[in-house]
Amino acid sequence: MAQQELNNQNLEPMRPKTLGEYLLDCLKQEGLTDIFGVPGDYNFSLLDAIERYAGLLFINGRNELNSGYAADAYARIRGLSALVTTFGVGEMSACNAVAGACSEHVPVIHIVGSPPDAAQKQHKLMHHTLMDGNYDVFRKMYEQITAYTAVLTPENAMLEIPNAIRIAKEKKQPVYLVVADDLVAKPVVMRQEASPASTNSSPEALQTAVEHITRMLMQAQNAILLVDVKTMRFHWEPYVRKLAESLNLPVVSTLYGKSAFDESHPLFMGMYGGAFGRQDVRSLVESADCVIAAGFVEADGNTANFTAKLDPLRLIDIQPSKVKAGLAEYPNVKAEDLLLALQNIGWKQPGTPTKGPGPYDAVTGNPDDSLQAASYYPRFQRMLKEGDIVIAETGTFYYGMSQVSLPVNTLFIGQGAWQSIGYATPAAYGACIAAPSRRVLLFTGDGSLQLTAQEISSMLYYGCKPIIFVLNNDGYTIEKYLNAKTENQTYNNIPNWSYTKLAEAFGGEAYAVTVRTNQELDDAISRAEKECAGKMCIIELMAGDPMDAPDYMRKMRDYLEQQEKLKK
Repeated sequence: MAQQELNNQNLEPMRPKTLGEYLLDCLKQEGLTDIFGVPGDYNFSLLDAIERYAGLLFINGRNELNSGYAADAYARIRGLSALVTTFGVGEMSACNAVAGACSEHVPVIHIVGSPPDAAQKQHKLMHHTLMDGNYDVFRKMYEQITAYTAVLTPENAMLEIPNAIRIAKEKKQPVYLVVADDLVAKPVVMRQEASPASTNSSPEALQTAVEHITRMLMQAQNAILLVDVKTMRFHWEPYVRKLAESLNLPVVSTLYGKSAFDESHPLFMGMYGGAFGRQDVRSLVESADCVIAAGFVEADGNTANFTAKLDPLRLIDIQPSKVKAGLAEYPNVKAEDLLLALQNIGWKQPGTPTKGPGPYDAVTGNPDDSLQAASYYPRFQRMLKEGDIVIAETGTFYYGMSQVSLPVNTLFIGQGAWQSIGYATPAAYGACIAAPSRRVLLFTGDGSLQLTAQEISSMLYYGCKPIIFVLNNDGYTIEKYLNAKTENQTYNNIPNWSYTKLAEAFGGEAYAVTVRTNQELDDAISRAEKECAGKMCIIELMAGDPMDAPDYMRKMRDYLEQQEKLKK
């Protein structure tokens, strides 16, 4: 009898998955272990499901904007991330971060908990709404800054969730999913997942493109490979490295594409920054008779205010699903297929590329000298190690750190396209969660830090141990450089915080020190390299001259001043 009862139990059908469980299953299958966000009453069911779920942790932020920034950095490292906010107030707070992820090709799954389904259908006036009974208004807003949006129900969950994740991964952009709070625990209706359409290259287009590019290379005397940001986003790094080695091409990166190619590789020549960057790299690029560009983004910040000179007739512009060779465009050609095919064309450039010295290869400055960009950037370069994650805030540090030579397997994170001030500190938080075994170094300014300093609290709470450099140059120095119309703007001034006391104020412990000279910085770096194994480190750099800046920014300022004179 007991055996019969056991057999009957084994024959009972399994309990169907709830919508929440199915959603979390899909995220876990993508390798996620963490979900960022902020609690709100319309996402309680989602958060309860996460707490009960094995293998996924909810990582709480101090506000939704910062959680979005953290999710952005996490996705850059892990390939995908998830963000949970509440309806209206939460998702609107996060929309700047999601727009940034869209601009920068970062795949974030944004999940929004919304008011109960019945209340929505009856158009009741619920809190966190615009008091007009319209529950689709925020999703429509998100249509403009995501690659896909969907309203989840038990009936469509098994179709919409995999579809949204697939689109996020293919397009490398955020997607938006909203689910009513009372539907999260409902069982999903079993559906057969739709088979995605084929994304293979057109064989004819691929062959024709390869033949055209081969002819261009055969006629070239000094071809180069230019590597940009989409190389990182679409994970082409192994392909471009093999291509460079197979064809013996010198390699340069753009500002947005920094760390897309191993900067310690003998074929890597440096970063191309148009009129603002290194002159030797500029000469190499602009004298080339053939440029293979992998994932190039022709934006103002990426081309030094469009001073980069790339002849369209000599340019091979490789994008994710098409390539343009000279004036001919070949659609339906996947970048991966093209990069692989070009490795075997039977052509190799003669000669040995010669790399010039980097701007920060030599440590300069006397020990007792006040801190200057020319002396502290070489010290930063010297302290970097293989496998580091370097996060540079939009502003002075972003342009300065872009010129620092990186060791092998070092990832550089900066928000070059969207340029939302305050991004870097929450991004460092996300990086620490994404890669707990790697050393994270945050380079931020005093003005930027004041926008999102709360996430230092989050890092302390979750045991993160980054090394944080805060450049105290008395305000928004980058804004002072960018505004060539006026001087001494009061709106670029900020209050002076005690940055070394932030950890204490947030209830945590850190090695924190303020430095004013080269020797003090050397000592602080040496100490931080030991302390970072056990605690967060905060090093405040007091700029000897508030308007001191790296050479790249000085050239940018000269250019802007010249442009202003031309307008008069």
